[in-house]
Amino acid sequence: MAGFAHLIRFVGLGNARKGTRHWRMQRVSSAALLPLSIVFAMTFGSALGSGHEAVAATYSNAFNAISAILFLGVGFFHLQQGVQVVIEDYAHGKAGIALHYLNSAFCICLGIAAICAIARLWLFA
Repeated sequence: MAGFAHLIRFVGLGNARKGTRHWRMQRVSSAALLPLSIVFAMTFGSALGSGHEAVAATYSNAFNAISAILFLGVGFFHLQQGVQVVIEDYAHGKAGIALHYLNSAFCICLGIAAICAIARLWLFA
């Protein structure tokens, strides 16, 4: 029986020992999002409805910009992890692999775009 278990792992059908790390990273990112969400909501809420100059002035402050960048980075990481779980549960085979790549590319591209937008306001406003 022990030989069969090794064969299953060799073929790729067994435990990859990454489930615990994935679960832990989701919990850590959700715990980090709690205070970051509050700070982001307060700074974004104060700039909401204002003109471009007021938003640029809000995010030219280093604390506001860094907290927004952290919120967006952790948020997109958490989004990618959560969607990955859904893909693993419902999509299998080549479609699942393609969806994994699309999920990662989507979250990385949107995350970089959002972070670059805040960094531009912070550094060049």
